Amino acid sequence: MKIIKNIVLSLLLVCTIQLTAQQTPADAQSETITIVGATSHIGNGEVIENSVITFENGKITTIEKATTSNINGKIIDAKGKHVYPGFIVPNSTLGLGEIDAVKASVDQAEIGGIIPHVRSLIAYNAESKVVESMRPNGILLAQVAPTGGRISGTSSIVQLDAWNWEDAAVKIDDGIHLNWPSSFSRGRWWLGEDPGIKPNKNYGKQVDEIKQFLLGAKTYTLGSKSPKNLPYEATLGLFDGSKKLYINADDAREITDGITFAKEMGVKHVVLVGGYQANKTIAILKKHNIPVLIQRTQSLPDNNDDDYDLPYKLPKLLTDAGILVGLEGTGRMERMNNRNLPFYAGQVVGQGLDKEKALQLITSNTAKILGIDADYGTLEVGKSATLFISEGDALDMRTNQLTHAFIDGRMVSLETHQTELWKRYSKKYSK
Repeated sequence: MKIIKNIVLSLLLVCTIQLTAQQTPADAQSETITIVGATSHIGNGEVIENSVITFENGKITTIEKATTSNINGKIIDAKGKHVYPGFIVPNSTLGLGEIDAVKASVDQAEIGGIIPHVRSLIAYNAESKVVESMRPNGILLAQVAPTGGRISGTSSIVQLDAWNWEDAAVKIDDGIHLNWPSSFSRGRWWLGEDPGIKPNKNYGKQVDEIKQFLLGAKTYTLGSKSPKNLPYEATLGLFDGSKKLYINADDAREITDGITFAKEMGVKHVVLVGGYQANKTIAILKKHNIPVLIQRTQSLPDNNDDDYDLPYKLPKLLTDAGILVGLEGTGRMERMNNRNLPFYAGQVVGQGLDKEKALQLITSNTAKILGIDADYGTLEVGKSATLFISEGDALDMRTNQLTHAFIDGRMVSLETHQTELWKRYSKKYSK
């Protein structure tokens, strides 16, 4: 009886794995591929009508106006369609959680307030169904970042078609994420606190905690590094320029304090994340050449006296001021809603930003901010063939209909759990 019970349990486990597993990752590119006739959106503001794009061994070898003399390998006729570089979503928790209501499936935060040595990459689940749902909208790369605490940990950048986190890794341990203290606090009525917004009495103390930690880390870098201190070890890259400090801050005072503090501490590269009131801090952003990853544009204003369209137009305000801007998707159901990244960029087009500049917000600009622009973010000879073909405008949810997608030259699946359900039930209701 016990043997039969074990066999049944084993079969159930196998069935469960088959039902939950992602598609098998694509094999390495084995033949030359040429896309002919499409309108190519380079990702740097340029557009090539009736183009030819050839790639082999995962790299782009040709991109130019179509001719009859440079077409070889497997031909994909894309006349009337559009080609884009793969979209990049930064500051995401993709692969770090599956079902919010199931605690065991969520691994985006660790216990502790200052834990820069916690690495998000090793928790990344390459077989996440949420991850596979990004590809049909053209999102092929992501920065996987931890959350929680004051210093959340270290992020890495991955491509979204892999067997495991080792295969997925594009750039390992690219930066450390700091949640800057809020200068105001909201009364938590469920804890018996008075409602309303009040100055945060502990703001100075919380800032001092960060300062003392980084001072200790900086002193550690100058010493013998013995005994080994893992949190301090993780911060070494902030001072030699090999890692970036991603400061999550929204209020103008918090943004100013965070940037000033980081520069005084000798942090080489700083990126502002969120930046809701970044338009009020343009002077200091330009002074220190700070790029900004702006929270999702399809949001409501945070304050009653804000412009009703501030979230929509903020990327344009900063772009027009000469700030390097990318888009991120922090907010409710952020993992799932990251699939809407191209439509966040499309929202900015509606506020007057040129469409090709809006495209840069999720391609070349983000690649520069994350430090992967040597290989990704634009369609250029020598760069990775990470791109996709769309029936129409990829920033418009009505016409963003992908026919092909490639990561490092590998043609990846566009099937997801959602498309399988759509096919299943469309047959039922078509009868």
